[in-house]
Amino acid sequence: MRVFLVVIDETDEARSALRFAARRAGAVDGGVHILALVPQQNISAFGGVQDTIEQEARDRAEMLAHGAAGSLLAEGGIMPSISVVVGGGQKVIREFLEEQDEVAALVLGAAHGGTPGPLVTHFSANAGTLPCPLYIIPENYDETADKA
Repeated sequence: MRVFLVVIDETDEARSALRFAARRAGAVDGGVHILALVPQQNISAFGGVQDTIEQEARDRAEMLAHGAAGSLLAEGGIMPSISVVVGGGQKVIREFLEEQDEVAALVLGAAHGGTPGPLVTHFSANAGTLPCPLYIIPENYDETADKA
């Protein structure tokens, strides 16, 4: 099965990327995999405090991913798979792509105005080294508006 990998966060561009991936997956009878990243904490606090901060960040990421998955299921009937991973975005995504052969495309949302975001900037500069195509979706992209 062809799987479209979407990195999700709380931004509008991530939601645009998720909608795009869902439509593409529906068109090819594929699937969507939502990857929620939890930034690694760089705090030198007491172990219990740092563990609590990391757990709260993981909980927020899981809630975000499950909320996005629920919306995707309600809107398009696609139940995505979900991964919540602690670590730096570029490294985690690259490792994920290397380990998961079924990923047909990496779908990222680009922020409106200014720089498109750190993941888009990095992966577009290194697109030739990816094991799959890279789709960059503008923040306000509405595929249905083109068809009307």
